[in-house]
Amino acid sequence: MIPEILGERYEIQQQLGKKAGRRTLLARDLLTQELVIIKLLIFGGDFEWDDLKLFEREAETLKSLSHPAIPRYLDYFEVNSPTIKGFALVQSYIPAQTLEQYLKSGRIFTEAEIQQIAKAVLEILIYLHGLHPPVIHRDIKPSNILLGDRSGNSVGQVYLVDFGSVQTVLATEGSTRTVVGTYGYMPLEQFGGRTVPASDLYSLGATLIYLLTGTHPADLPQKDFRIQFEQAANISPDLSHWLGWLIEPNLEKRASSALKAIQALDKPLVYQATDLTDLTISQPPGSKIQLTKNQDVLEILIPPHGWQASMLFLGTFAIAWNSFILFWTIGALAAPFPVNIPFALFSLPFWGAGGFMMYGFLFSIWGSMKLHLDSQQVSSTYELFGFKFHRPRPSPRQNITKLVYIPPHFTKDSDGDRTQVPAQLEIWAGVQKYQLGGNNIPLKSEAEMEWLAQELSDWLGIEIQTQ
Repeated sequence: MIPEILGERYEIQQQLGKKAGRRTLLARDLLTQELVIIKLLIFGGDFEWDDLKLFEREAETLKSLSHPAIPRYLDYFEVNSPTIKGFALVQSYIPAQTLEQYLKSGRIFTEAEIQQIAKAVLEILIYLHGLHPPVIHRDIKPSNILLGDRSGNSVGQVYLVDFGSVQTVLATEGSTRTVVGTYGYMPLEQFGGRTVPASDLYSLGATLIYLLTGTHPADLPQKDFRIQFEQAANISPDLSHWLGWLIEPNLEKRASSALKAIQALDKPLVYQATDLTDLTISQPPGSKIQLTKNQDVLEILIPPHGWQASMLFLGTFAIAWNSFILFWTIGALAAPFPVNIPFALFSLPFWGAGGFMMYGFLFSIWGSMKLHLDSQQVSSTYELFGFKFHRPRPSPRQNITKLVYIPPHFTKDSDGDRTQVPAQLEIWAGVQKYQLGGNNIPLKSEAEMEWLAQELSDWLGIEIQTQ
């Protein structure tokens, strides 16, 4: 039996929860007269040392946190009574019901309310994952999210509670990993004892799906380990695609951060009727493009293509053009001064056109292009014979608004002649356009372009648009 007063200070009001070796109690602090929550870890026959490790980690983590939507750490002490031995963690009491309780009472959440809840939890995760080291909750589910009374058009105040499964990145280094979480809300990597910040995003996505469908995620159909919720949830394509991004089983294809997830939710993606699911999703055999990526950086290096027979006409024409302009300029300069000056100046625009053609010819053979994206900016760098320059200039990463894939197509000139334009890919950052392919960049393979489009879409968390 639990004593009526714990720690000579906390008067028990009622028991809120009970499971093996643990109790959750509502109590009154006799010093402040405020209600508090006490979590008890009780030593008994089913006690395991991993339980104590997680309990102490929860206490230490709560002590270091300071966020209005997270319970405050108040006290931690040993319980040593004739009937109970263990430890107690005291935290602030939040007068609100869980999402689980709301759903079981018959409340139905609208799509707008789902988005409000999603943003509120993501804001909390941005705080937790932004700490040093990052704090990963590992057990986000409807019963661990509280929702205060709604007011006006607001869904209500959202809180994240129960840090009993919490993990810091440093806590996994050099230690045995403990698999914790709740089945149906855990991503695949968590079953293997590995968790990253994106694991919390999966759990949030599964939680939102439960709110939308009223069905436990584990009870919904699955295909290739992915929850098939679309038929059960009557929501817009934008939200459906966004949720699918959060619950992607493959970590590389899932939203990698809470910040990216909330940015994508704030800026509804444009989904085209064209089905892009058949785009090449792996590097085509024989491709020499070098792709380097991790959670923070993506870099695409397009190496020199070398000599190709298709360049013969361009090279021959560029040499002939520049030879003619050289002959003209020499002839103009040979004329008496100052008559020769206007004729020499007249040749300058032609030198510019000739130089541009020669540059295009040389770049096609020996030039390389690098597209670099990180958390700060996006930039494209062109290199020829050791000389490097940016085109266009670098832009802030947050300015990226869309990713456009343009399949191969034909254009007509003023005479009605058709010209084929190769596939191209455009990244728009504000008014700046970063382009791969087309007539400007020596990347003619449609398969390579489709592959890069898919890689950029997954990494940026931006849906591919088509024209």
